[in-house]
Parts: sequence; C-alpha cells; structure tokens
Amino acid sequence: MRSDWSDRSDLSGGKGKIVSEPLIPKHGGYRRLITYRLGVLIYDATAAFCARYIDRRDRTHDQMVQAARSGVANIVEGSEAAATSKKTELKLTNVAKASQEELLFDYQAFLRQRKLPEWLSDSPKALAVRQARPENLAQLRKLMGLLMSDQSDRSDKSDKKAEVAANTMIVLINQETYLLNRQIARLAADFEHEGGFTERLYRVRREHRDGKG
Repeated sequence: MRSDWSDRSDLSGGKGKIVSEPLIPKHGGYRRLITYRLGVLIYDATAAFCARYIDRRDRTHDQMVQAARSGVANIVEGSEAAATSKKTELKLTNVAKASQEELLFDYQAFLRQRKLPEWLSDSPKALAVRQARPENLAQLRKLMGLLMSDQSDRSDKSDKKAEVAANTMIVLINQETYLLNRQIARLAADFEHEGGFTERLYRVRREHRDGKG
C-alpha cells in the first residue's frame, strides 16, 4: 500500500492513468538551502555575541537574538508551507530577509554607539570574511582570531574584539540578505509561471477528467 502522497501514479481510480503533475509537490528541503545554513550560523553567532557584549537586561539583547531566530525560522516555515501555498513561502522568505535587515541595523548601531569603525564592503577584512565562508561557530571563531591578529594595536583589546565580531557579523548578514533576495526573485518567477496550489489543483482535476473521457 502506497503511503507517499506525492506519488504521481494511480490518481484516476485505479485505471493506471499517470498524472503528469503531483497535487502536492516536493517541499521542505530547506536544509539544503545555503540561506538556511548561513542563517543558522548567524543565529548561533548572534546568541554568542549578545551573551558576551549585550547586557541581558537590555531589550536589544532579546531583540537581536529573536531577529536572528526569525531569519531562520521563517525559511523553515516557508519551505514547509510550499506544499500548499507558494504565496506563503514567498511571503515568509521575505519576512526572513526583513529580520536579517533588522539584525543588521542592530550590529551597525552597536558599532556606532561605541564609536567603533564599520568596515567598508571592499576592505581586505570584509573580503576575507566573504572568501572564508565559515560553516560553523568553530570556523567563525578561528576566522575572527585571524582578523584580530591583523588589527592595528590598540590600548583596549576588548574594543578590538568587539569591532571584529560585529563587523564579521555584518558581512555575513549582508551575504545572507543578498542570497535571500535571489531566492525571493526565483520564488516570484516560479509563482508567476506556475501559479500556486489552486492552479495546480485545477490542472490535476482537468487532467483527471480528460483521462476519464
């Protein structure tokens, strides 16, 4: 007995008719998305950053962690919702991007309020972060250590660490929003060309009727 509802075969009452399009398409493959994996790293790194640099009593602490979590959670929810609503997937992916942009603002504010410089997007350190492509916290911490060794000497070592940490996160978030913009454009194009669940249901029912005829 088949339990896979995405199976393309035998949707015509046992007559052996092969339906060319599944009613429920493949969905939920978010773990393969670069945006998901990078979003998880940003979430984990933001939790560690806030634990070290932001007082837990400060509302910014929870806001940053929640924004980072939202950036991942909405990718997951959107991917799962794709089974019956491409429109919802598109909407939630856009929410994920908005959450990353909110988080970006908080990291920039952190630097500005402490009078620490924000790296230019084409600076050697920013380029080093983009080229390194860390995949987990261990790799990210190693990268930050290398960037620390390249910093000019300062009397306050804690400021140096904070500057490297916040700027590294800004580079990663900018990467994530760039990738999410591309993902949103692809989802929008797919929705425009293929429609959503309602359109798919109509096509499957029409093909089912034609098969009976």
